[in-house]
Amino acid sequence: MKTIPQGVARKIQALTGGPVKRRLAQWAACIDPINRRGPELEKLSDYDLRKESLSLRYRARSGEPLDRLVVEAFAIVREAGRRTKNMRHFEVQLLGGAAAHYGSIIEMQTGEGKTLTATLPMYLAALEGKGAHLATVNDYLAARDAELMEPVYKALGMTVGVIQGQMPQAERQKSYGCDVTYGTANEMGFDFLRDRLLKRRISEGARDLFGEMLTGAASGGGGEKPVQRDLHFMLVDEADSILIDEARTPLIISALPGEEEEIAAEAYSWAAQQAASEPSLFVEDEHYEYAHKEKRVDLTLAGRRVVRELTKPAALDHVSLAEIYEYIERAIKVRREMFLNRHYIVRDGEIVIVDEFTGRLAEGRKWRAGIHQAIEAQEGVEITFATNQAAQITIQDLFLRYQRLAGMTGTASTSAPELRKIYKVHCLPIPTNRPPIRQQLPTLVYGTADAKWRAIVDEITQMHATGRPVLVGTRSIDKSELLAGLLTEAGIEHTVLNARHVAKEAEIVAAAGGQGRVTVATNMAGRGTDIKLGEGVHDLGGLHVICSELHESRRIDRQLIGRCGRQGDPGSYRQFLSLDDEILVQGFGPRRYKRLIERGKKSKDASLSGLESLFMRAQARVERRQFRERKVLLYQDKERQKMQRAMSQDPYLDSPG
Repeated sequence: MKTIPQGVARKIQALTGGPVKRRLAQWAACIDPINRRGPELEKLSDYDLRKESLSLRYRARSGEPLDRLVVEAFAIVREAGRRTKNMRHFEVQLLGGAAAHYGSIIEMQTGEGKTLTATLPMYLAALEGKGAHLATVNDYLAARDAELMEPVYKALGMTVGVIQGQMPQAERQKSYGCDVTYGTANEMGFDFLRDRLLKRRISEGARDLFGEMLTGAASGGGGEKPVQRDLHFMLVDEADSILIDEARTPLIISALPGEEEEIAAEAYSWAAQQAASEPSLFVEDEHYEYAHKEKRVDLTLAGRRVVRELTKPAALDHVSLAEIYEYIERAIKVRREMFLNRHYIVRDGEIVIVDEFTGRLAEGRKWRAGIHQAIEAQEGVEITFATNQAAQITIQDLFLRYQRLAGMTGTASTSAPELRKIYKVHCLPIPTNRPPIRQQLPTLVYGTADAKWRAIVDEITQMHATGRPVLVGTRSIDKSELLAGLLTEAGIEHTVLNARHVAKEAEIVAAAGGQGRVTVATNMAGRGTDIKLGEGVHDLGGLHVICSELHESRRIDRQLIGRCGRQGDPGSYRQFLSLDDEILVQGFGPRRYKRLIERGKKSKDASLSGLESLFMRAQARVERRQFRERKVLLYQDKERQKMQRAMSQDPYLDSPG
C-alpha cells in the first residue's frame, strides 16, 4: 500500500471512529504521489500546464475512470492554485477533495479553505464534459466563490458559469453549458422545474414550430430551450443547511390564479381583519385552543359561534363554513407565531422570508398551507397564490437525481445519521491544518432577557476596551437591532449585519476582524463568511464571539462559534442565555416555560449557575421533533410520487389532486 505523509497520518489517528480512519487512510495514500508530481509541474509553462489538463480531459472523455486520474488531476489543480491565486492546497485539503470525489460529506472547520478544496473534486468531475455543479446557500456566496476560483479553472482550460436570481434564460443556458457551474440550490431546483414544464409543452406540441422556422428560432435563433443538461455531479457547500434545513420547504412554481383564488384573497383579508380586531374577538382557551408542539389553532364551540355571527363579504357566500373556520384559525396562528423582522420582511410590497438557519432572505420561497397568503393579508400587501400548482420538487428529491452527490460543511457530524439515511452519503471529519486553540468561556444564564442583554453589552464594553474585535450572533433581525440600540446608548461604535444590509455584506465581513471592531449579526455571519484578523489582533487574543441565544439546531450554534479560531488563530467565545429564551418554550411547552419565567423574574440581575443542561435538553428535543417532521415529509413525498407514477402522471408537474 502507498505511504501516507507522517503529519497527515498523525492527524487521522487523532480522529475517533474505526470506519472514518480507514476511509481517510485509504484516500490519504494519494497525497504522497501528488506531492511528488509537484516539482515537475512547477517547471511547466502556463501553456504546457493547460496542455496537461487537456490531456486529462481527453482521457476522461475516452472512458478512463476518474478514480485513476485523481493523483494527476489534484496535482495539476494544486499547481494552478499556486500560480493564479498564490494558494497551494494543504495536504488536509487534498484529503478533503479526495473524500468529496468518492461521495462523502466532508466536515472542515472554519478557515480551513473549503472554497479552495472544492476546486479539486469539481475539476475532476468536469473532465468528463457533462458539467459539474456547486450549490451554495445564496447568490452572494455563489458569485463570490465563482469569481474567486475562476482563475484556477481558467488556467486549466475550464469555463466557469454562475447562476443568479433574475438572470435571463439565455444567460442561464450559457452558465449551465460551462464546465463548472456555481449557483444556489433553489435556483437550480426552479430551473429543473421550468425545464420540465417546457419539455412537456414541447412534447404536447404547444410550440409554434412554423413560427420558429420563419424566425430562425428552431436553428438556435432565440427559441425557448431547456437550460440544464443532465444532472451529473453535485457538490453541496454548507451541505447540512441545504440538505437538511431547507429540505422541509418544497420548491413550487405556481400557475396563474383564477376565480377561486380571487374569492380566497377576499377570505384571507377578511380573516386577517377579524384576528387583528381591538379588543380581540378571539381569546385563547375561550374561543380557541393552541397546541404548542404542533403549533396548531383550533376554534372552540364559542369561537365558531363568534365566527358565524360576524358580518362577511358577499364573496364568502360561496365558501363553506368549515373553510371559513380554517381561514380564521390560520389568521390567528400567523398573528401568534409569525413576526415582521424576525420571520419575514416586507420589500417592494412583497413578503420575503428570512431563513432563520442562515439569517438571509429566502428569495422565491413561500410558506405552504396558506400561511404565506395569511401573512400577506396580515401585512396588507397583494395576496399571491400557490394553490394552482404547476410544478414542485423538494431539495431532497432534486439532489437525489444527480448521478454523484458530495458535500462540504463545518458542522455535519451531528446530522450524520440523517444524511446517511436519506442521501446515502457518509460524513467524514477532515483534520485541521493547524491545531485549533479556540477558548470556551463559561456559559452565563440570566433570569430575564433584559438582564442578559445588559450583561452582553457589559462584556462587549470590556472586550472593546482591550482592542479585541467582537462578533455577536443573534437569532433574528429584530434582536440584532435591539442590541444595536443598546450599544448606541452605551456609546460603542458598531456595525449591524442582517438581511437588510446584504449589499454591504462583503465590506462588513472584511472589516469584522479589525482591531476594536464590534459587529452585531444574524446567522448571515455564521455560514460562508471568513473573518480574518486585522493587524495586531492576534497578539490581543483574536476574535471574541458572543452567542446571544441557542438556535433550534446545535449546528447553527457551532457555525457561529467557528468564526473565531480559524487556521490556528487565537479566539474565544461565550454563550449567554436567559430563562425566557424561545428555545425553552419550543422544547418544554408553555406550562413549564411559564414556571421558568416566574423563576427568572425572582432572580433579578444575578447570573444563575447549573442551568446550562436545561437549555441543551430543550434544544435536543426540538432537533428530534424536526428530524421526525423531515422524515414524514420525505415519506409523504415518496408515497405521492409512487401514486402518481402508478397513474402515469409526472410527479413533478401533476397535482396529486
